[in-house]
Amino acid sequence: MPTATEWPAWKALEAHHAATAGSHLRDLFAQDPERADRFTVEALGLYLDYSKNRITAETLRLLLQLAAEAGLRQKIDAMFAGDKINITENRSVLHVALRDPKGTSLVVDGKDVIPPVHAVLDKMAALSLRLRNGEWKGYTGKRIRNVINIGIGGSDLGPVMAYEALRHYSQRDMTFRFVSNVDGTDFAEAVRDLNPAETLFIISSKTFTTLETMTNAQTAREWSLAGLGGDEKSVASHFVAVSTNAKDVAKFGIDTANMFEFWDWVGGRYSMDSAIGLSTMIAIGPDNFRAMLDGFHQMDEHFRTAPFERNLPVLLGLLTIWNTDFLGAQTVAILPYEQYLKRFPAYLQQLTMESNGKHVTLDGVAVGCDTGPIYWGEPGTNGQHSFYQLIHQGTRLIPCDFIAFGQALNPLGRHHDMLLANVMAQAEALAFGKTAEQVRAEGTPDWLVPHRVFEGNRPTNTILASRLTPEMLGKLIALYEHNVFTQGAIWNIDSFDQWGVELGKVLAQRIVPELESAQEPALKHDSSTNNLIRLVRRLKNAQ
Repeated sequence: MPTATEWPAWKALEAHHAATAGSHLRDLFAQDPERADRFTVEALGLYLDYSKNRITAETLRLLLQLAAEAGLRQKIDAMFAGDKINITENRSVLHVALRDPKGTSLVVDGKDVIPPVHAVLDKMAALSLRLRNGEWKGYTGKRIRNVINIGIGGSDLGPVMAYEALRHYSQRDMTFRFVSNVDGTDFAEAVRDLNPAETLFIISSKTFTTLETMTNAQTAREWSLAGLGGDEKSVASHFVAVSTNAKDVAKFGIDTANMFEFWDWVGGRYSMDSAIGLSTMIAIGPDNFRAMLDGFHQMDEHFRTAPFERNLPVLLGLLTIWNTDFLGAQTVAILPYEQYLKRFPAYLQQLTMESNGKHVTLDGVAVGCDTGPIYWGEPGTNGQHSFYQLIHQGTRLIPCDFIAFGQALNPLGRHHDMLLANVMAQAEALAFGKTAEQVRAEGTPDWLVPHRVFEGNRPTNTILASRLTPEMLGKLIALYEHNVFTQGAIWNIDSFDQWGVELGKVLAQRIVPELESAQEPALKHDSSTNNLIRLVRRLKNAQ
Protein backbone atom coordinates (compact mmCIF):
# COMPACT_ATOMS: atom_id res chain seq x y z
CA MET A 1 0.00 0.00 0.00
CA PRO A 2 1.37 3.49 -0.77
CA THR A 3 2.56 5.65 2.13
CA ALA A 4 0.39 8.61 3.05
CA THR A 5 2.64 11.05 1.21
CA GLU A 6 2.07 9.19 -2.07
CA TRP A 7 -1.70 9.70 -2.16
CA PRO A 8 -2.89 12.26 -4.74
CA ALA A 9 -4.80 14.12 -2.03
CA TRP A 10 -1.62 14.46 0.05
CA LYS A 11 0.21 16.05 -2.87
CA ALA A 12 -2.79 18.30 -3.50
CA LEU A 13 -2.76 19.33 0.17
CA GLU A 14 0.93 20.20 -0.09
CA ALA A 15 0.19 22.47 -3.06
CA HIS A 16 -2.86 23.91 -1.30
CA HIS A 17 -0.78 24.68 1.79
CA ALA A 18 1.86 26.44 -0.28
CA ALA A 19 -0.82 28.55 -1.94
CA THR A 20 -2.56 29.52 1.32
CA ALA A 21 0.39 29.71 3.73
CA GLY A 22 0.03 33.48 4.11
CA SER A 23 -3.62 33.42 5.12
CA HIS A 24 -4.66 34.56 8.59
CA LEU A 25 -7.72 33.64 10.59
CA ARG A 26 -8.59 37.34 10.82
CA ASP A 27 -8.97 37.42 7.05
CA LEU A 28 -10.74 34.07 6.80
CA PHE A 29 -13.43 35.20 9.23
CA ALA A 30 -13.74 38.62 7.62
CA GLN A 31 -14.20 37.06 4.18
CA ASP A 32 -16.87 34.58 5.30
CA PRO A 33 -19.54 35.81 7.75
CA GLU A 34 -20.95 32.26 7.87
CA ARG A 35 -17.61 30.63 8.72
CA ALA A 36 -18.51 29.70 12.28
CA ASP A 37 -21.66 27.92 11.10
CA ARG A 38 -19.83 26.27 8.22
CA PHE A 39 -17.15 24.72 10.42
CA THR A 40 -19.15 23.45 13.40
CA VAL A 41 -20.72 20.07 14.02
CA GLU A 42 -23.15 19.05 16.75
CA ALA A 43 -23.82 15.41 17.58
CA LEU A 44 -24.63 13.33 20.66
CA GLY A 45 -24.80 16.44 22.83
CA LEU A 46 -21.28 17.52 21.85
CA TYR A 47 -20.70 20.76 19.97
CA LEU A 48 -17.42 21.01 18.03
CA ASP A 49 -16.39 24.42 16.74
CA TYR A 50 -13.38 23.91 14.50
CA SER A 51 -13.71 27.21 12.64
CA LYS A 52 -10.60 28.61 14.33
CA ASN A 53 -8.34 26.23 12.40
CA ARG A 54 -6.32 27.50 9.45
CA ILE A 55 -8.56 25.82 6.90
CA THR A 56 -10.86 26.69 4.06
CA ALA A 57 -13.61 24.69 2.40
CA GLU A 58 -10.96 23.47 -0.04
CA THR A 59 -8.74 22.27 2.82
CA LEU A 60 -11.61 20.26 4.23
CA ARG A 61 -12.50 18.84 0.81
CA LEU A 62 -8.93 17.65 0.28
CA LEU A 63 -8.68 16.18 3.79
CA LEU A 64 -11.89 14.23 3.20
CA GLN A 65 -10.47 13.06 -0.14
CA LEU A 66 -7.34 11.94 1.73
CA ALA A 67 -9.50 9.89 4.11
CA ALA A 68 -11.19 8.21 1.15
CA GLU A 69 -7.91 7.44 -0.62
CA ALA A 70 -6.44 5.99 2.59
CA GLY A 71 -9.44 3.65 2.92
CA LEU A 72 -10.60 5.06 6.24
CA ARG A 73 -14.16 3.76 5.80
CA GLN A 74 -12.92 0.24 5.04
CA LYS A 75 -10.53 0.35 8.00
CA ILE A 76 -13.32 1.42 10.34
CA ASP A 77 -15.50 -1.43 9.09
CA ALA A 78 -12.62 -3.88 9.55
CA MET A 79 -12.13 -2.86 13.19
CA PHE A 80 -15.83 -3.14 14.04
CA ALA A 81 -16.01 -6.52 12.27
CA GLY A 82 -13.23 -7.93 14.45
CA ASP A 83 -10.64 -8.27 11.68
CA LYS A 84 -7.09 -8.67 12.96
CA ILE A 85 -6.00 -5.13 12.21
CA ASN A 86 -3.25 -5.25 14.86
CA ILE A 87 -1.05 -7.05 12.36
CA THR A 88 2.20 -7.26 14.35
CA GLU A 89 0.44 -9.19 17.11
CA ASN A 90 -2.17 -10.84 14.86
CA ARG A 91 -5.03 -9.58 17.03
CA SER A 92 -8.44 -8.09 16.62
CA VAL A 93 -8.99 -4.64 18.10
CA LEU A 94 -12.32 -4.82 19.87
CA HIS A 95 -12.49 -2.31 22.69
CA VAL A 96 -15.74 -1.29 20.96
CA ALA A 97 -17.18 -4.69 21.96
CA LEU A 98 -16.73 -3.80 25.63
CA ARG A 99 -19.61 -1.37 25.33
CA ASP A 100 -21.91 -3.17 22.92
CA PRO A 101 -25.35 -3.57 24.53
CA LYS A 102 -26.42 -6.88 25.98
CA GLY A 103 -28.21 -8.97 23.37
CA THR A 104 -26.08 -7.86 20.44
CA SER A 105 -23.68 -10.25 18.75
CA LEU A 106 -20.12 -10.02 17.41
CA VAL A 107 -18.55 -13.27 16.24
CA VAL A 108 -14.76 -13.40 16.09
CA ASP A 109 -12.89 -16.63 15.30
CA GLY A 110 -16.16 -18.51 15.60
CA LYS A 111 -17.05 -17.13 19.06
CA ASP A 112 -19.55 -14.47 20.05
CA VAL A 113 -17.51 -12.12 22.26
CA ILE A 114 -20.46 -10.13 23.65
CA PRO A 115 -21.91 -12.65 26.19
CA PRO A 116 -18.56 -13.04 28.03
CA VAL A 117 -18.21 -9.23 28.18
CA HIS A 118 -21.56 -8.90 29.92
CA ALA A 119 -20.88 -11.89 32.18
CA VAL A 120 -17.81 -10.05 33.49
CA LEU A 121 -19.75 -6.78 33.82
CA ASP A 122 -22.44 -8.55 35.84
CA LYS A 123 -19.80 -10.13 38.05
CA MET A 124 -18.18 -6.72 38.56
CA ALA A 125 -21.56 -5.23 39.45
CA ALA A 126 -22.21 -7.91 42.07
CA LEU A 127 -18.86 -7.26 43.76
CA SER A 128 -19.32 -3.49 43.54
CA LEU A 129 -22.70 -3.61 45.24
CA ARG A 130 -21.38 -5.84 48.03
CA LEU A 131 -18.59 -3.35 48.71
CA ARG A 132 -20.76 -0.26 48.41
CA ASN A 133 -23.45 -1.54 50.78
CA GLY A 134 -20.99 -2.91 53.34
CA GLU A 135 -21.81 -6.55 52.77
CA TRP A 136 -18.20 -7.45 51.89
CA LYS A 137 -16.29 -7.67 55.17
CA GLY A 138 -12.57 -7.80 55.72
CA TYR A 139 -10.80 -10.60 57.56
CA THR A 140 -11.56 -9.12 61.00
CA GLY A 141 -15.22 -8.48 60.16
CA LYS A 142 -14.80 -4.76 59.53
CA ARG A 143 -16.39 -3.12 56.52
CA ILE A 144 -14.11 -2.33 53.56
CA ARG A 145 -13.80 1.44 53.34
CA ASN A 146 -10.63 1.81 51.24
CA VAL A 147 -10.01 0.51 47.73
CA ILE A 148 -6.54 0.68 46.18
CA ASN A 149 -6.04 -0.13 42.51
CA ILE A 150 -2.55 -1.44 41.70
CA GLY A 151 -1.66 -1.38 38.01
CA ILE A 152 0.43 0.53 35.52
CA GLY A 153 -0.09 2.06 32.09
CA GLY A 154 -3.62 1.43 30.90
CA SER A 155 -4.35 -0.48 34.10
CA ASP A 156 -3.81 2.74 36.05
CA LEU A 157 -4.26 5.78 33.84
CA GLY A 158 -7.82 4.92 32.80
CA PRO A 159 -9.14 4.08 36.27
CA VAL A 160 -7.52 7.06 37.99
CA MET A 161 -8.68 9.47 35.27
CA ALA A 162 -12.23 8.10 35.37
CA TYR A 163 -12.34 8.23 39.18
CA GLU A 164 -11.21 11.85 39.21
CA ALA A 165 -13.52 12.76 36.32
CA LEU A 166 -16.56 11.19 38.02
CA ARG A 167 -15.71 11.91 41.64
CA HIS A 168 -18.85 14.02 41.83
CA TYR A 169 -20.83 10.77 41.42
CA SER A 170 -18.67 8.63 43.72
CA GLN A 171 -19.59 7.08 47.07
CA ARG A 172 -18.05 9.51 49.52
CA ASP A 173 -17.84 7.21 52.55
CA MET A 174 -15.22 5.17 50.67
CA THR A 175 -11.62 6.14 49.84
CA PHE A 176 -10.09 5.30 46.46
CA ARG A 177 -6.39 5.41 45.72
CA PHE A 178 -4.15 4.28 42.90
CA VAL A 179 -0.62 2.88 42.92
CA SER A 180 1.39 2.49 39.72
CA ASN A 181 4.96 3.65 40.14
CA VAL A 182 7.51 1.08 41.25
CA ASP A 183 9.02 3.89 43.31
CA GLY A 184 8.20 2.75 46.85
CA THR A 185 7.01 6.23 47.76
CA ASP A 186 3.90 5.75 45.64
CA PHE A 187 2.79 2.78 47.72
CA ALA A 188 3.95 4.17 51.05
CA GLU A 189 1.96 7.39 50.64
CA ALA A 190 -1.13 5.56 49.38
CA VAL A 191 -1.45 3.44 52.53
CA ARG A 192 0.09 5.73 55.15
CA ASP A 193 -3.19 6.65 56.86
CA LEU A 194 -5.19 3.51 56.10
CA ASN A 195 -6.24 0.57 58.27
CA PRO A 196 -5.36 -2.80 56.66
CA ALA A 197 -8.53 -4.29 58.18
CA GLU A 198 -10.62 -1.88 56.07
CA THR A 199 -8.58 -1.96 52.83
CA LEU A 200 -9.13 -3.93 49.63
CA PHE A 201 -6.52 -4.10 46.86
CA ILE A 202 -7.35 -4.62 43.18
CA ILE A 203 -4.34 -6.14 41.40
CA SER A 204 -4.67 -5.32 37.70
CA SER A 205 -2.34 -7.31 35.48
CA LYS A 206 -3.52 -9.46 32.58
CA THR A 207 -0.59 -11.86 32.90
CA PHE A 208 -0.08 -11.34 36.65
CA THR A 209 3.61 -10.93 35.83
CA THR A 210 3.96 -7.20 35.06
CA LEU A 211 7.15 -6.22 36.93
CA GLU A 212 6.02 -2.94 38.46
CA THR A 213 2.51 -4.12 39.28
CA MET A 214 3.58 -7.38 40.88
CA THR A 215 6.34 -5.67 42.87
CA ASN A 216 3.73 -3.33 44.31
CA ALA A 217 1.29 -6.22 44.76
CA GLN A 218 3.79 -8.20 46.84
CA THR A 219 4.46 -5.11 48.96
CA ALA A 220 0.70 -4.67 49.43
CA ARG A 221 0.41 -8.31 50.47
CA GLU A 222 3.18 -7.90 53.05
CA TRP A 223 1.62 -4.67 54.37
CA SER A 224 -1.79 -6.28 54.64
CA LEU A 225 -0.50 -9.41 56.35
CA ALA A 226 1.55 -7.36 58.80
CA GLY A 227 -1.57 -5.46 59.82
CA LEU A 228 -3.75 -8.56 60.06
CA GLY A 229 -1.63 -10.80 62.24
CA GLY A 230 0.18 -12.60 59.45
CA ASP A 231 -2.57 -15.09 58.65
CA GLU A 232 -2.27 -16.05 54.97
CA LYS A 233 -6.01 -16.75 54.84
CA SER A 234 -6.65 -13.02 55.21
CA VAL A 235 -5.38 -12.34 51.68
CA ALA A 236 -8.60 -13.64 50.12
CA SER A 237 -10.63 -11.07 52.06
CA HIS A 238 -8.47 -8.10 51.05
CA PHE A 239 -7.38 -8.77 47.47
CA VAL A 240 -9.12 -9.28 44.12
CA ALA A 241 -7.52 -9.58 40.70
CA VAL A 242 -8.12 -8.34 37.18
CA SER A 243 -6.22 -10.98 35.26
CA THR A 244 -6.36 -14.11 33.13
CA ASN A 245 -3.65 -16.04 34.99
CA ALA A 246 -5.74 -18.11 37.40
CA LYS A 247 -2.78 -20.21 38.53
CA ASP A 248 -0.67 -17.30 39.74
CA VAL A 249 -3.69 -15.45 41.12
CA ALA A 250 -4.49 -18.47 43.31
CA LYS A 251 -0.85 -18.85 44.30
CA PHE A 252 -0.90 -15.22 45.50
CA GLY A 253 -3.79 -16.15 47.80
CA ILE A 254 -6.66 -14.56 45.89
CA ASP A 255 -9.85 -16.56 45.48
CA THR A 256 -10.21 -17.08 41.72
CA ALA A 257 -13.94 -16.46 42.16
CA ASN A 258 -12.80 -12.87 42.64
CA MET A 259 -10.70 -12.81 39.46
CA PHE A 260 -12.10 -10.67 36.67
CA GLU A 261 -11.17 -11.52 33.10
CA PHE A 262 -10.42 -9.47 30.04
CA TRP A 263 -9.15 -10.45 26.63
CA ASP A 264 -6.23 -10.19 24.19
CA TRP A 265 -8.31 -8.05 21.88
CA VAL A 266 -8.42 -5.33 24.54
CA GLY A 267 -5.32 -3.13 24.43
CA GLY A 268 -4.21 -1.72 27.77
CA ARG A 269 -4.82 1.90 26.81
CA TYR A 270 -8.32 0.97 25.64
CA SER A 271 -9.24 -1.13 28.67
CA MET A 272 -10.78 1.25 31.20
CA ASP A 273 -14.30 0.08 30.29
CA SER A 274 -13.33 -3.58 30.79
CA ALA A 275 -12.70 -5.24 34.16
CA ILE A 276 -9.79 -2.80 34.49
CA GLY A 277 -12.53 -0.31 35.39
CA LEU A 278 -13.54 -2.29 38.48
CA SER A 279 -12.36 0.48 40.84
CA THR A 280 -14.38 2.98 38.79
CA MET A 281 -17.52 0.85 39.06
CA ILE A 282 -17.07 0.46 42.82
CA ALA A 283 -16.67 4.23 43.16
CA ILE A 284 -19.62 5.37 41.02
CA GLY A 285 -21.85 2.29 41.10
CA PRO A 286 -22.92 -0.14 38.37
CA ASP A 287 -25.68 2.09 36.98
CA ASN A 288 -23.35 5.03 36.41
CA PHE A 289 -20.70 2.70 34.97
CA ARG A 290 -23.22 1.34 32.47
CA ALA A 291 -24.24 4.90 31.59
CA MET A 292 -20.58 5.58 30.81
CA LEU A 293 -20.47 2.48 28.59
CA ASP A 294 -23.58 3.73 26.81
CA GLY A 295 -21.80 7.01 26.10
CA PHE A 296 -18.88 5.09 24.63
CA HIS A 297 -21.26 3.06 22.46
CA GLN A 298 -23.10 6.11 21.17
CA MET A 299 -19.82 7.62 19.98
CA ASP A 300 -18.77 4.27 18.49
CA GLU A 301 -21.94 4.21 16.42
CA HIS A 302 -21.50 7.84 15.40
CA PHE A 303 -17.94 7.11 14.26
CA ARG A 304 -19.06 3.97 12.42
CA THR A 305 -22.01 5.48 10.59
CA ALA A 306 -21.85 9.29 10.35
CA PRO A 307 -20.67 10.82 7.06
CA PHE A 308 -17.10 11.98 7.42
CA GLU A 309 -17.93 15.66 6.91
CA ARG A 310 -20.17 15.46 10.03
CA ASN A 311 -18.15 12.87 11.95
CA LEU A 312 -16.64 14.28 15.13
CA PRO A 313 -13.67 11.88 15.55
CA VAL A 314 -12.87 11.93 11.83
CA LEU A 315 -12.83 15.72 11.71
CA LEU A 316 -10.56 15.95 14.76
CA GLY A 317 -8.23 13.34 13.28
CA LEU A 318 -8.03 15.04 9.88
CA LEU A 319 -7.39 18.42 11.49
CA THR A 320 -4.53 16.87 13.46
CA ILE A 321 -3.06 15.52 10.22
CA TRP A 322 -3.32 19.00 8.67
CA ASN A 323 -1.77 20.76 11.67
CA THR A 324 0.97 18.18 12.12
CA ASP A 325 2.07 17.34 8.62
CA PHE A 326 1.31 20.54 6.73
CA LEU A 327 1.52 23.34 9.30
CA GLY A 328 4.42 21.73 11.18
CA ALA A 329 2.86 21.56 14.65
CA GLN A 330 4.58 19.05 16.92
CA THR A 331 2.17 19.02 19.86
CA VAL A 332 -1.50 19.25 20.77
CA ALA A 333 -2.57 20.95 24.01
CA ILE A 334 -5.61 19.44 25.73
CA LEU A 335 -7.17 22.13 27.91
CA PRO A 336 -10.23 20.99 29.88
CA TYR A 337 -11.98 23.84 31.66
CA GLU A 338 -13.37 21.40 34.20
CA GLN A 339 -11.39 20.56 37.32
CA TYR A 340 -12.76 17.01 37.41
CA LEU A 341 -10.96 16.36 34.10
CA LYS A 342 -7.56 17.23 35.56
CA ARG A 343 -6.13 13.81 34.64
CA PHE A 344 -7.69 13.72 31.18
CA PRO A 345 -4.60 15.14 29.41
CA ALA A 346 -2.38 12.54 31.11
CA TYR A 347 -4.76 9.80 30.05
CA LEU A 348 -4.71 11.04 26.47
CA GLN A 349 -0.91 11.03 26.48
CA GLN A 350 -0.86 7.25 26.60
CA LEU A 351 -3.87 6.83 24.33
CA THR A 352 -2.40 9.01 21.60
CA MET A 353 1.37 8.65 21.87
CA GLU A 354 1.54 4.94 22.59
CA SER A 355 -0.86 4.38 19.70
CA ASN A 356 0.64 6.59 17.01
CA GLY A 357 4.26 7.00 18.05
CA LYS A 358 5.34 4.83 15.11
CA HIS A 359 7.99 5.31 12.41
CA VAL A 360 7.04 2.59 9.92
CA THR A 361 3.85 1.74 8.05
CA LEU A 362 1.89 -1.49 8.22
CA ASP A 363 4.16 -2.66 5.38
CA GLY A 364 7.28 -1.99 7.46
CA VAL A 365 8.58 0.94 5.42
CA ALA A 366 9.40 4.43 6.68
CA VAL A 367 6.26 6.55 6.94
CA GLY A 368 7.83 9.54 5.20
CA CYS A 369 6.04 12.13 7.37
CA ASP A 370 5.57 13.09 10.99
CA THR A 371 3.26 10.91 13.08
CA GLY A 372 2.05 11.00 16.66
CA PRO A 373 2.11 14.61 17.88
CA ILE A 374 2.89 15.11 21.56
CA TYR A 375 -0.27 15.51 23.64
CA TRP A 376 -0.08 17.47 26.88
CA GLY A 377 -2.08 19.92 28.95
CA GLU A 378 -3.57 21.03 32.24
CA PRO A 379 -7.00 22.16 33.34
CA GLY A 380 -7.99 25.79 32.81
CA THR A 381 -7.60 28.36 34.17
CA ASN A 382 -4.39 27.13 35.80
CA GLY A 383 -2.53 26.84 32.50
CA GLN A 384 -3.29 30.46 31.64
CA HIS A 385 -0.89 31.48 34.39
CA SER A 386 1.92 29.20 33.24
CA PHE A 387 2.34 27.86 29.69
CA TYR A 388 -0.24 29.90 27.76
CA GLN A 389 2.42 32.59 27.35
CA LEU A 390 4.32 30.29 25.00
CA ILE A 391 1.18 29.33 23.11
CA HIS A 392 0.26 32.97 22.53
CA GLN A 393 3.64 34.57 21.83
CA GLY A 394 6.17 31.76 21.43
CA THR A 395 7.77 30.60 18.21
CA ARG A 396 6.10 27.17 18.17
CA LEU A 397 2.69 26.46 16.71
CA ILE A 398 0.60 24.63 19.32
CA PRO A 399 -2.94 23.63 18.31
CA CYS A 400 -5.29 23.51 21.30
CA ASP A 401 -8.45 21.60 22.16
CA PHE A 402 -10.60 23.51 24.65
CA ILE A 403 -13.15 21.33 26.48
CA ALA A 404 -15.90 22.92 28.53
CA PHE A 405 -19.41 22.39 29.92
CA GLY A 406 -22.34 24.77 30.08
CA GLN A 407 -23.43 23.65 33.55
CA ALA A 408 -21.26 23.46 36.65
CA LEU A 409 -21.38 20.38 38.85
CA ASN A 410 -20.55 22.61 41.81
CA PRO A 411 -22.20 25.99 41.12
CA LEU A 412 -20.70 28.72 43.27
CA GLY A 413 -21.70 32.27 42.46
CA ARG A 414 -19.87 33.68 39.42
CA HIS A 415 -17.23 30.95 39.21
CA HIS A 416 -18.61 29.08 36.22
CA ASP A 417 -19.36 32.16 34.14
CA MET A 418 -15.79 33.35 34.73
CA LEU A 419 -14.49 29.92 33.76
CA LEU A 420 -16.46 29.79 30.50
CA ALA A 421 -15.60 33.38 29.65
CA ASN A 422 -11.94 32.40 29.78
CA VAL A 423 -12.51 29.48 27.39
CA MET A 424 -14.01 31.75 24.76
CA ALA A 425 -11.56 34.58 25.38
CA GLN A 426 -8.52 32.35 25.02
CA ALA A 427 -9.75 30.81 21.76
CA GLU A 428 -10.57 34.29 20.43
CA ALA A 429 -7.18 35.69 21.41
CA LEU A 430 -5.31 32.76 19.92
CA ALA A 431 -7.17 33.09 16.63
CA PHE A 432 -7.14 36.84 16.09
CA GLY A 433 -4.33 38.15 18.27
CA LYS A 434 -3.56 41.84 18.51
CA THR A 435 -1.85 43.86 15.80
CA ALA A 436 0.82 46.50 16.24
CA GLU A 437 -1.69 49.12 15.10
CA GLN A 438 -4.13 48.05 17.80
CA VAL A 439 -1.39 48.17 20.42
CA ARG A 440 -0.29 51.66 19.32
CA ALA A 441 -3.89 52.88 19.37
CA GLU A 442 -3.93 52.12 23.09
CA GLY A 443 -1.16 54.66 23.58
CA THR A 444 1.64 52.13 24.02
CA PRO A 445 5.16 53.59 23.55
CA ASP A 446 6.81 52.48 20.28
CA TRP A 447 9.60 50.61 22.07
CA LEU A 448 7.06 48.49 23.93
CA VAL A 449 4.80 47.73 20.96
CA PRO A 450 6.62 44.56 19.72
CA HIS A 451 6.38 43.00 23.17
CA ARG A 452 2.61 43.46 23.28
CA VAL A 453 1.78 42.21 19.81
CA PHE A 454 -0.08 38.90 19.56
CA GLU A 455 0.33 37.32 16.15
CA GLY A 456 -2.78 35.18 16.52
CA ASN A 457 -3.47 32.61 13.80
CA ARG A 458 -3.08 29.84 16.38
CA PRO A 459 -5.48 26.95 15.59
CA THR A 460 -7.96 25.76 18.21
CA ASN A 461 -10.96 23.46 18.57
CA THR A 462 -13.67 24.18 21.12
CA ILE A 463 -15.65 21.20 22.40
CA LEU A 464 -18.74 22.08 24.43
CA ALA A 465 -21.30 19.92 26.20
CA SER A 466 -24.01 20.67 28.72
CA ARG A 467 -22.69 18.77 31.74
CA LEU A 468 -20.00 16.27 32.70
CA THR A 469 -21.86 13.03 33.39
CA PRO A 470 -20.74 9.39 33.20
CA GLU A 471 -22.40 9.15 29.80
CA MET A 472 -20.65 12.28 28.54
CA LEU A 473 -17.28 11.06 29.82
CA GLY A 474 -17.74 7.89 27.76
CA LYS A 475 -18.47 10.00 24.68
CA LEU A 476 -15.41 12.18 25.22
CA ILE A 477 -13.04 9.25 25.66
CA ALA A 478 -14.39 7.44 22.61
CA LEU A 479 -14.15 10.70 20.65
CA TYR A 480 -10.39 10.72 21.21
CA GLU A 481 -10.02 6.96 20.74
CA HIS A 482 -11.47 7.23 17.25
CA ASN A 483 -9.60 10.47 16.57
CA VAL A 484 -6.43 8.44 17.17
CA PHE A 485 -7.71 5.67 14.90
CA THR A 486 -8.37 8.18 12.12
CA GLN A 487 -4.84 9.56 12.32
CA GLY A 488 -3.30 6.09 12.29
CA ALA A 489 -5.44 5.02 9.33
CA ILE A 490 -4.24 7.99 7.28
CA TRP A 491 -0.60 7.35 8.19
CA ASN A 492 -1.16 3.61 7.54
CA ILE A 493 0.49 2.60 10.80
CA ASP A 494 -0.42 0.01 13.44
CA SER A 495 -2.04 2.10 16.18
CA PHE A 496 -2.57 -0.92 18.42
CA ASP A 497 0.85 -2.37 19.18
CA GLN A 498 3.48 -0.83 21.47
CA TRP A 499 6.82 -2.47 20.83
CA GLY A 500 8.54 0.76 21.82
CA VAL A 501 7.95 0.05 25.50
CA GLU A 502 9.68 -3.33 25.39
CA LEU A 503 13.40 -2.63 24.98
CA GLY A 504 13.82 -0.54 28.11
CA LYS A 505 11.91 -3.13 30.16
CA VAL A 506 14.18 -5.93 28.92
CA LEU A 507 17.34 -3.97 29.72
CA ALA A 508 16.00 -3.08 33.18
CA GLN A 509 15.62 -6.79 33.96
CA ARG A 510 19.36 -7.17 33.28
CA ILE A 511 20.32 -4.19 35.43
CA VAL A 512 18.24 -5.02 38.53
CA PRO A 513 20.44 -7.98 39.61
CA GLU A 514 23.55 -5.91 38.90
CA LEU A 515 22.30 -3.29 41.35
CA GLU A 516 21.32 -5.90 43.96
CA SER A 517 24.39 -8.14 43.73
CA ALA A 518 26.38 -8.41 46.95
CA GLN A 519 29.55 -8.81 44.86
CA GLU A 520 30.81 -6.25 42.38
CA PRO A 521 29.19 -7.42 39.11
CA ALA A 522 31.03 -7.83 35.80
CA LEU A 523 29.37 -5.11 33.74
CA LYS A 524 29.04 -5.38 29.97
CA HIS A 525 27.02 -2.29 29.09
CA ASP A 526 28.34 0.85 27.43
CA SER A 527 30.76 2.96 29.48
CA SER A 528 28.08 5.46 30.54
CA THR A 529 25.66 2.80 31.81
CA ASN A 530 28.48 0.92 33.55
CA ASN A 531 29.56 4.10 35.35
CA LEU A 532 25.99 4.90 36.39
CA ILE A 533 25.47 1.40 37.82
CA ARG A 534 28.69 1.70 39.85
CA LEU A 535 27.67 5.14 41.11
CA VAL A 536 24.20 3.95 42.16
CA ARG A 537 25.74 1.00 44.01
CA ARG A 538 28.00 3.43 45.92
CA LEU A 539 25.12 5.80 46.69
CA LYS A 540 22.97 2.92 47.98
CA ASN A 541 25.66 2.00 50.47
CA ALA A 542 26.63 5.55 51.48
CA GLN A 543 26.03 6.49 55.10
